[in-house]
Amino acid sequence: MEREGKASWSDDRLVADCRKGDQPAWVALVDKYKNLIFSIPVKLGLHDDAADIFQSVCLDLLTDLPRLREPRALPKWLMQTCYHKCLQVRRKTEKNVPLTKEFGEVPSESSSLSTLPDGMLVQLEKEQMVRNAISELPPRCEQMVRMLFFEMPPRPYEEIAKELGIATGSIGFIRGRCLGKLKQQLENMGF
Repeated sequence: MEREGKASWSDDRLVADCRKGDQPAWVALVDKYKNLIFSIPVKLGLHDDAADIFQSVCLDLLTDLPRLREPRALPKWLMQTCYHKCLQVRRKTEKNVPLTKEFGEVPSESSSLSTLPDGMLVQLEKEQMVRNAISELPPRCEQMVRMLFFEMPPRPYEEIAKELGIATGSIGFIRGRCLGKLKQQLENMGF
């Protein structure tokens, strides 16, 4: 699937195509939200269970997407569903360890429908907004931002320049322009 295709579509359009059984739309939808889904168990210390939780959330997405009333609510639905899966895993393995110590809120033991702590919800929404903004950048900017800021260990400028087909000395200038575009994109999104 080309970058300018379904990956840049709105959730409304992706959800509509997924409901029609469009396989590339499903791939684009999962690709768009995979980092969001994985980030929740990781933030909650469930590293070993993250892949299983991811699969479980994706299965729920496949099953429940036809009943989703508002496609724009999909990110929050994914966050809430993933959080519930994390609660279930934690209850099975460590019954007395609170999931959300870092956010200052502890979910109610009596409710399996606990909602995400507000601090975590805000953080996850901001992180997804940044991921969405990066994916809206021109391809070279998106690639450069990902290479410079998301790869561990960081790659040398020479390697990045070679892969992007640019002079090493131009990375700083291009990075500045790309970050300016990213900033504008985030401001347009209300960040």
